[in-house]
Amino acid sequence: MTEGSAVASDPGLWLVATPIGNLADIAPRAVEVLSAVSFVACEDTRRTGLLLQRLGIGPRPLVAMHEHNEAAVCAQIVRRLGAGETAAYVTDAGMPAVSDPGQRLVAAAASAGVVVSAVPGPSAPVTALAVSGLPTDRWVMEGFLPRKAGARSQRLDEIASEQRTVVLLESPKRLGTTLGDLVEACGADRPGVVVRELTKLHEEVARGTLAELAARFAEPPKGEVVVVLGPATSEPPSDEQITAELHCELEAGASARDAAATVAERLGVARNRTYALSTKLAQ
Repeated sequence: MTEGSAVASDPGLWLVATPIGNLADIAPRAVEVLSAVSFVACEDTRRTGLLLQRLGIGPRPLVAMHEHNEAAVCAQIVRRLGAGETAAYVTDAGMPAVSDPGQRLVAAAASAGVVVSAVPGPSAPVTALAVSGLPTDRWVMEGFLPRKAGARSQRLDEIASEQRTVVLLESPKRLGTTLGDLVEACGADRPGVVVRELTKLHEEVARGTLAELAARFAEPPKGEVVVVLGPATSEPPSDEQITAELHCELEAGASARDAAATVAERLGVARNRTYALSTKLAQ
């Protein structure tokens, strides 16, 4: 290891990044740490066991810690660390605690005075951002959009006016629906990038407007997906501005729905936002 760095025999917790597709992306230091710690905590013991085998690492004690048992198991891990053992935590792919389990464990370990170190490496959100060609000086990680209609609509409204590049995760089966929702909320011409199968044989980086991407991925693709959305280019219209435009449409005889659609297209805002305001005015 680099002179002056911690070593895996020191008491503490290691967050170890694992490949997101190509096994050759594993860091030599990751192999060293995984070989030396007292035990390896992981999201899936079967998947991690296979990874260790492929890396030529002998059988290691494995502890399953995932989103369903994280609260209970991380307390057990911290107690073992406090007793002088060392541990590495890995997720199925990428950097632990970044849109993956692990944040709770890090917080608990740090609170208990345990040293937390990391072996950096692959991260699907960061890699997708880097290859997207969209602005990288200011960006925000949104992860998966909510499934429930109300929470989803609110999040889409926030994204529509977000002036930083937005990174989203989505399943292949729901990609078309999400791109359609983004067109509705953010406008057809908002730039975006769909990155699929990162570091794998069939890696794809599809760039275009949201409308173009929605058409391209109307049928579910194969593989893991990251969506990168370009920032909004200007401050969004205020409710007062939208309401004034709606007044004009309603007074001209338009229905609440038609007025909302017209104003949404004219001002480049989410239709559900204009419809909510239009409905109130029409009451």
